[in-house]
Amino acid sequence: MYYVYILKTSLNTFYIGQTNNLEKRLKEHRSKSSRSAKYLRYFASFTLVYLEKHLSRKKAMQREAQLKKWPKAKKAALINGDI
Repeated sequence: MYYVYILKTSLNTFYIGQTNNLEKRLKEHRSKSSRSAKYLRYFASFTLVYLEKHLSRKKAMQREAQLKKWPKAKKAALINGDI
């Protein structure tokens, strides 16, 4: 199982990623280690606000790419369940 996730940072920005081990990936982001996303290291905290499950890495990567192209308002609508 693969996951596409959206994190909301302490400054109200969004980070989108994909992984096959969500718990491990969130720990990496929180630790601000070399394995965490550089973007997230600049924020005091973040919250998981959205999650999708996919059966293949290819589908997860395609969805991640699609979501990253969306404007912030459309991402917010997805998170709020308006899409």
